[in-house]
Amino acid sequence: MRKFYNDYLNSGIKPERSLFVGIVFLVVVISGVFGWVYEYIFYWINGGFDKFYWRGGNFLPWINIYAYGSLMIWVLTLKLRKKPVLVFIISFVSTGILEFFSGLGVYLITGLRYWDYDTEILGFGSIYGFVCLRSVAVFGIFGLLLVYVMLPGIYYLAVKLPKKVFIVTAVILFVIFLGDDIYNLIFANLFSLPSAPDVYTGIGFNYMDYTR
Repeated sequence: MRKFYNDYLNSGIKPERSLFVGIVFLVVVISGVFGWVYEYIFYWINGGFDKFYWRGGNFLPWINIYAYGSLMIWVLTLKLRKKPVLVFIISFVSTGILEFFSGLGVYLITGLRYWDYDTEILGFGSIYGFVCLRSVAVFGIFGLLLVYVMLPGIYYLAVKLPKKVFIVTAVILFVIFLGDDIYNLIFANLFSLPSAPDVYTGIGFNYMDYTR
């Protein structure tokens, strides 16, 4: 394992194309779940340890901005594995830009604020409530975890597990999570179908109120 990790840091692992696709799919799924867990815990603390809030707009415990943001960090830091400080800085800056324009874009299109750091704990350095110093610092740390823990771990599974097992598992998980996302983002709105927030609120889950 140590030799594998050293090879990853020094020269990178170059799996065959089919395995690489599976790696991308697992990065998306695991990052989205990781982001959901982080927000689940943070908003429990933010609410004074009183209630747990279901985060994100999906049925599954997965938040898409973390999933796709991880791919952005991966691409931007691809050749910087031996420079953790740069990995942190790039993750810090790039995710801050992504978060700000994602929040602003949603607000301009729908009139809703899906998050507002001006109303939360540790919201110092907030820019119109769409991004703050705490959020980008956490994303910078997530970038380090992605590059130095998650990616080598997934690479290791890709080369150690039977090829078909790895690929089929990755594809199934990705299709399930992506289907959940597409349904809630597109079909629920187009055809007035029950969305995840509607269903979960109806059965008693706590949701953060979106503000205008």
